[in-house]
Amino acid sequence: MLTHNSVYAAGAALLLSLSLQAQQPQAAAPAAAPAAGPLSSSLGVYVFPAKGQAPQQQSNDETACFGWAKTQTGIDPMAIVPQVQPAQQGQSTANAGSGSVARGAVGGAVAGTAVGAVAGNTGKGAAIGATVGVLSGAAHRNQAKQQAAAQEQQAAAQQQQQAQASVAQQKATYNRAFAACLEGKGYTVK
Repeated sequence: MLTHNSVYAAGAALLLSLSLQAQQPQAAAPAAAPAAGPLSSSLGVYVFPAKGQAPQQQSNDETACFGWAKTQTGIDPMAIVPQVQPAQQGQSTANAGSGSVARGAVGGAVAGTAVGAVAGNTGKGAAIGATVGVLSGAAHRNQAKQQAAAQEQQAAAQQQQQAQASVAQQKATYNRAFAACLEGKGYTVK
């Protein structure tokens, strides 16, 4: 149960706390770091004006080097197009295992006829063999479709990896040319 004294004590503690906070000097906000050039930051490159170049001069130099590197490499870093070799044409999922059911039925009927001849009823043996062959052919068709789908999925994943590697390689090539230009103008580039 709260008493009047405990409420007054809590209020006094709150006022004292606020008073102490107001008396403490506020920490100075950290000085803003000079903004990196828009081109270099968009390329993921750090550029330091090693010879004390002004920000406007750095911006002008980055623009000039951007164009020079683009001309030298033939790569536009803002619109890199992955260079990927086309996927090898394999068996499509839709056609995988086509004809398996019919071949299974014919093969089963032939085998069933032979078994039926031994058992004394070639017609019944052929019918049973054809049924077993149809089931076997359908299972083979489904397995072939699954394998074709897995191969297509693997090929797509490989193509995606190739595209990513191509983009990374082109970006690195361009960045080397951009850095070489800026280093020639007296900047340190990482």
